[in-house]
Amino acid sequence: MKYVLAGASGFLGKALTRDLVADGHQVLRLVRRAPSTPDEIRWNPASGELDPADLGDPDVLVNLAGANIGRPWTPTYRNTIRESRVSTTATLATVASQLDRHPVLITQSGIGGYGTDLGDRILTEDSELGEGFLSDVVRLWEGALEPARTAGSRVAALRTGVVLDRKAPAFQLLSLPFRIGLGGRLGSGTQYFPVISLTDWLRAVRFVAENDTISGPVNVALPTPATNTEFTAALATALNRPAFVPVPAFLMKAALGEFAWELLGSKRALPTRLQSAGFAFHHPTVTTALSAALA
Repeated sequence: MKYVLAGASGFLGKALTRDLVADGHQVLRLVRRAPSTPDEIRWNPASGELDPADLGDPDVLVNLAGANIGRPWTPTYRNTIRESRVSTTATLATVASQLDRHPVLITQSGIGGYGTDLGDRILTEDSELGEGFLSDVVRLWEGALEPARTAGSRVAALRTGVVLDRKAPAFQLLSLPFRIGLGGRLGSGTQYFPVISLTDWLRAVRFVAENDTISGPVNVALPTPATNTEFTAALATALNRPAFVPVPAFLMKAALGEFAWELLGSKRALPTRLQSAGFAFHHPTVTTALSAALA
């Protein structure tokens, strides 16, 4: 298959490119500078510039672009978070609608769209989006797919938990306190903390791309959700480190501001759409996912 990938320079983009190329697929990478290799295509999503003729006849468009949410959300940076996701998705959706054979369009999305703190409530793809900044971003992000959907493309939005891999920036940040002997639960620890192994994330992307029955939002997280306390205990065991230094919620809020709720809030999300279509996780539990991440 022929894939066109936005966000190819990020951790997930590089991993997906390697995985696809290793299996014989063709990958064209969208870049915002002058192309330096034949597999690069220049675009400018801020102004909606991408020539459909440059893509040829792709089978799948994948958008993994988006500014890092793990830093203070100043008014200026809120706009960066939002526009880095919406403009890229909108540009790809417009191009998909202009191609003769409308490709599948997949965008990364956020499990944070369900809201900040939902306790034990089970979240499926049929659950309503919540309130707050990230929920609003997800509404716009996924809404930007509409031109492609209207034109006849199959579209999907991957509402993904934290991807676990030793080289993943988010996982490195989470595991650092444990590596120096200062790990512990975050806040109360009772909050559900959605995660997935890199292996299963890669498999999920390709499963969605190749399965004609899947469209709309797709939760990409463990089928057996773990609380932060359970995640903390499993991570400490996997690293052979202690986990006795809990981080109080008030300190996290003081240090991280509104972003702290993405770590303190509970999201018990289930990958209902994937499993209903027959997807089988290689690492279905937090223990197996962490083992794979550290292998």
